[in-house]
Amino acid sequence: MSEASMPPFINSTGLITKILEKIQQAQEPERYTQDFQGTVLGYGSGSARPFIPFLKRMGFLESDGRPTNLYRKFRNADTAGWAMAQALRHGYKSLYQRNEYAHELSDDKLKNLIVEVTGKAKGAGSVTAIAGSFKACKNYADFSQATASETDDTTLEQVDADKSSAYVMTSLNNLPLARQAQSVGMSFGYTINLNLPDTDDPKVFNAIFSALKETLLKE
Repeated sequence: MSEASMPPFINSTGLITKILEKIQQAQEPERYTQDFQGTVLGYGSGSARPFIPFLKRMGFLESDGRPTNLYRKFRNADTAGWAMAQALRHGYKSLYQRNEYAHELSDDKLKNLIVEVTGKAKGAGSVTAIAGSFKACKNYADFSQATASETDDTTLEQVDADKSSAYVMTSLNNLPLARQAQSVGMSFGYTINLNLPDTDDPKVFNAIFSALKETLLKE
């Protein structure tokens, strides 16, 4: 496995915690560059230069250095743990594909997993650097918060869809039955006014139109 395809790492793993702390303290830049890291954050040495590609692979920066929403969430003390958990699952996807609880592994088992993924020898410097980089970031992560947030989002989407569907069904059940009109050879036109919820979630609108179809377009 080439270095570019391996899980993200920097060799000077001790810098990770130091620079991440500075990121949380400093104002968000328009673009995160070597000048910003050296001048504003105070880490302009050669050993710190690989940190920018590391941030990009973790999902904190766009390819052109612009901070992502994950970067902003990490700077917020209330969502920093969630953001780092997401970054770890993104950056170390190959580890999580083999073990979804990679962050709970002991140091030795983590190295064994890295060896399995990379094909490198357990004593290789890159294996040690990957493990050290992973552990340094893990100190900031809150995986219980990540799980709760994902569950809450899914639940809220389903609740919105269910409530909208129920609203449509209740409203339409109060209309005269179309079948009664058809039985005496009559036809009617209805104007239906719906108060749509303030949401961009397609699941909500799918539920509404599905209810309309089932109620009005029956043969």
